[in-house]
Amino acid sequence: MSRFVYADNAATTPMSKTVYNAMQPFLTENYGNPSSLYRFGNKSRQAMQNARKQVATALNAADPSEIIFTGGGSQADNLAITGFMKGLSAKGRTHIITSRIEHHAVLYTCQALEKEGFTVTYLNVDNLGRVDLEQLKSVISDNTALVTIMAANNEIGTIQPIREIAEIAHAHGAVFHTDAVQAVGHMHIDVQEMGIDMLSLSAHKFRGPKGIGALYCRKGIALKPLVYGGGQEKGLCSGTENVAGMVGLGQAITDACGANLDEKMSYVKSLTDKLVKGIMENVPYTHFTGDPENRLPGTASFVFEAIEGEGLILRLDFAGICGSTGSACSTGSLDPSHVLMSIGLPHEIAHGSLRLTLGEQNTEEDVDYLIEKVTEVVASLREMSPVWEDGKPNLTAASELHSH
Repeated sequence: MSRFVYADNAATTPMSKTVYNAMQPFLTENYGNPSSLYRFGNKSRQAMQNARKQVATALNAADPSEIIFTGGGSQADNLAITGFMKGLSAKGRTHIITSRIEHHAVLYTCQALEKEGFTVTYLNVDNLGRVDLEQLKSVISDNTALVTIMAANNEIGTIQPIREIAEIAHAHGAVFHTDAVQAVGHMHIDVQEMGIDMLSLSAHKFRGPKGIGALYCRKGIALKPLVYGGGQEKGLCSGTENVAGMVGLGQAITDACGANLDEKMSYVKSLTDKLVKGIMENVPYTHFTGDPENRLPGTASFVFEAIEGEGLILRLDFAGICGSTGSACSTGSLDPSHVLMSIGLPHEIAHGSLRLTLGEQNTEEDVDYLIEKVTEVVASLREMSPVWEDGKPNLTAASELHSH
């Protein structure tokens, strides 16, 4: 292996040294339980409260008490959706609106609630992955309790019109939640300016530790607890607090959303633009998916005709490259990504997906290597493909192959 390039930052990011250094004392020295009455525990309690303030500041929340720490983004989504629908603030309304391209933490939660008698409308998206606002206006009603739409898609990077969605929800007395797990630290988020009532995030998406996330929940919204126990986190998410994780999250979000956010976004976008240009110019029969303009700066999502995404990922791994695919076996499913299918890609083409996501630690040399190896690997896989004939894909053969 001549080189290693990590290009799967949407899956997780490397923890920064500043985050590690902030966490380290709370793993070894200041290990007291923050619920304890003695001074040693008070050190942990103060660190936890400081982290809560850091998250509130980064999101421009009105008060640190609006930040609830969770075990990650999926747990925050579950607390927001199930906790709200079964809580007093739903006011007896039973209708939820979401989109077809949400993360499974949202989709599966909504499907579970449907089995309990709640009704869910799944909004369509266009071929760039943008939610249909006209459909939202037509389906929202006085029975709609919650509208939950992600800030930016984790597979194709498309950013949704969050403020407009929130305004439509509020006009009908509904609460608006956004899964911003992929967005926080990579775009500007202001919960007050954008009209966000609840927001989910996860530290490991912006160079913090895994296993810690948070839910911003606007003051006045009553949720039913997700985890019962000792009453930590307002009784909503009980369990002895992960103080080191909270400290890491606080440091990571401060670093990620600080004064250099624009500079970082600009640098990462320039790398991504170069990557997209190089691959689109060098690899024929390639589709760039998602919104080409209104997207996360580091996300590059492609579909290559006449190949399978799983084989592509394995070959790139041999070349020292980490990427991801929404294709079949890589997710243990026989179907391509629900996101790619929702934006209208045919089944036989959607199987050849590749998502490369760059971060601030990536370099121009990384991008050059990615372009070179993706071009080589796609060409070699196509030479072996039963649906690649005379230098182009045979879509009829591909359709027949995936129908079996």
